[in-house]
Amino acid sequence: MPSYEEKGLFTMTESFKLTYATMFDPPAELHARFEAALQQAKGSLNQEYPMFINGQAHYTVQKSQAVSPLDIRMKIAVFQKGNAADAAMAIAAAKEAFPAWKRTKWEERVRLVRKFADLINERIFSMAAALCLETGKNRMEALGDVAETADLARYACDQMECHNGFIKQMKPDPLVGFVSRNTDVLQPYGVWAVISPFNFPCALTGGPAAAALVAGNTLVIKPASTTMWSPTLLVECLRDAGLPDGVVNLVTGSGSVIGEAIIQSPDIAGITFTGSQSVGMDIFRKFAAGSYVRPAILELGGKNAAIVSKNADLEDAALGIVRSAFGLQGQKCSACSRVFVEKPLYERLLKRVLELTSLLKVGDATQKDVYLGAVIDKNAYADYKTFCDDLRKSGKIVFGGRQIREGEYQYGYFCEPTIVTELPFSHEIWKKELFLPILTIAPVENLEQAIQMANDVDYGLTGGFYGNAKEVEWYFDHIEAGVVYANRPQGASTGAWPGYEPFGGWKGSGSSGKNAGGPYYLQLYMREQSRTLIRRL
Repeated sequence: MPSYEEKGLFTMTESFKLTYATMFDPPAELHARFEAALQQAKGSLNQEYPMFINGQAHYTVQKSQAVSPLDIRMKIAVFQKGNAADAAMAIAAAKEAFPAWKRTKWEERVRLVRKFADLINERIFSMAAALCLETGKNRMEALGDVAETADLARYACDQMECHNGFIKQMKPDPLVGFVSRNTDVLQPYGVWAVISPFNFPCALTGGPAAAALVAGNTLVIKPASTTMWSPTLLVECLRDAGLPDGVVNLVTGSGSVIGEAIIQSPDIAGITFTGSQSVGMDIFRKFAAGSYVRPAILELGGKNAAIVSKNADLEDAALGIVRSAFGLQGQKCSACSRVFVEKPLYERLLKRVLELTSLLKVGDATQKDVYLGAVIDKNAYADYKTFCDDLRKSGKIVFGGRQIREGEYQYGYFCEPTIVTELPFSHEIWKKELFLPILTIAPVENLEQAIQMANDVDYGLTGGFYGNAKEVEWYFDHIEAGVVYANRPQGASTGAWPGYEPFGGWKGSGSSGKNAGGPYYLQLYMREQSRTLIRRL
């Protein structure tokens, strides 16, 4: 039987394609291949990985030791701890490479980025195993992260092709004695920076990187300091795809040093950042302090609500809420962290949510039956305790609320999925992004109250609704969010996939108003030029 890689479909068969919506019942071969890759990864841990600058490995004196949040005794890799000079070197390499890359035919750029996606296909299991160990996300979430990266890259290529490189002939001027040729083109900006987060270190590095490259920009990539392994493996795929020296550069280190140097550089023409609203807004303000306006594509989190009508399907609603609240330990910007339920259904829904949550296993996320792994680091672990201590005083924790420290759990950052009721709507947690497995749920008088509460936050990323057809249309028309789902058991507020559900936010959740993996995203990495040529008759 040919492998998925040999079929060129990574985790697809004729009847199965891995997405976040389909990951709950994969074929057995997928698990077998992940197990083999995991054992191989564990057998070669703690290798040292260089930065990648101007086509060459680049080492620094200072190093960074990465450990797994699943077991901090597990040393997974050693990375370079760069400084401002390293960032400047990477920016200079990208700047030097830009003119030739810009002049490279768009068809060739597409060919190379498609090769990048193919290499991700071939390496999906080894990359997912590494991602699982470094992030603490479960194996299916890890496989989804890697698979999504390839699909984001392919979608960017598809968009470039279907728009013929964004070269469009316009109407000629109505001139007597002259012929005019008017052409509208989209052109790259220059050196583009991608600063990616810890929670989706593949997709939110590789997706923006692929879009920037297809558009003709050169790259400086700076991954989160807690998750440098997966982005490094992605850059190896870009290197092996045959991109010219200097077109892609990877620098690793702290955000306060490397990230700051990138943001402050006048040679950075545009930036994509995914992370917290506070950090993103700081980047936005600093980036705006240059001599002219430069594009900043920012995805800045969410405080996502599910609304459940008294007419909802109880099982679909409960399942969708639990999956979205506790997938990746709640460390998704799209996680469902608030639920508003019409009173007639509240008690029954709460009971079912509690029942389903009790079935979730917390533990070693590399294992097949584990749904919740570890939170990312000691800071998130401490925050969980702080929030739960407060919630015990302010509301009622009806499930979870405890750090798990017994036995082998003591070596990882494991937290129970937590459900809170009877929390006053005046409490800050109804509006504050926690990035932890904490769900607040409350009854409401009617859907009008629910939508008002859902919208009464600075964020506007995702949302979910459960109800009848008429109510669904009303919800879509009134919710203030960029990605919204209705009657979806696969996830109330999570599970977007390129080409299926473009992903991006409104209000404080995003800066561009355009969604990644959608038909308007690639254009953000290019600027428009109108060209007029006049010839006398």
